[in-house]
Amino acid sequence: MIGVHLGLILLGWMVASGSPGPATLAISGTAMLHGRRAGLAIAAGVVCGSAIWGIAAGLGLNAMMLANVWVFEAMRYIGAAYLLLLAVKSLKSAVRPKPAAPLAAAGHRLFLKGLLIHLTNPKAILSWSAIYVIALPLDAGSAQIWTLFACLIATSITVFSGYGLLFSVPRIARGYGRLRRWFDASFGLLFGAASAEILTARLRV
Repeated sequence: MIGVHLGLILLGWMVASGSPGPATLAISGTAMLHGRRAGLAIAAGVVCGSAIWGIAAGLGLNAMMLANVWVFEAMRYIGAAYLLLLAVKSLKSAVRPKPAAPLAAAGHRLFLKGLLIHLTNPKAILSWSAIYVIALPLDAGSAQIWTLFACLIATSITVFSGYGLLFSVPRIARGYGRLRRWFDASFGLLFGAASAEILTARLRV
């Protein structure tokens, strides 16, 4: 797990993490609306949620969860419901825009929002399980597992923090301000689509 092999693993993880999805949509939208600190706050929540699933998979808790399909079914419905809630909020904001809440009052809620987006995504732990299987030998020891975990989390921090920083650039934020209704409507539709995908997808467990 060194050299080119690790580099390819991290590149694939970066592409997967940075591809459009509930987490990246939430970070970009929040950063454009509330600014850099808010974008980084919700990004921190997303990374924390990812780390929790990574640790769970590294400790082998995923095997227990995979053996109990009802756990994934419960997570699937909770995750879909939460994304649907975000969709409704975005669509309501598109219809009746409200002034941005002060960051001092919303910072902790933004972190929690990012955390919940990742913890309620039933595909997250499957992704961690898959990357461990792909990247590590069957006889991998604890040192190898946690070294890979550290590299992957560092990559996630780079990607999600990068979203928070990029979309808080004043020029982008001003563009969002002018087109806020269209952005919010788009986010609402995309969150709704993600909710429907989770509900209809057949998870291979």
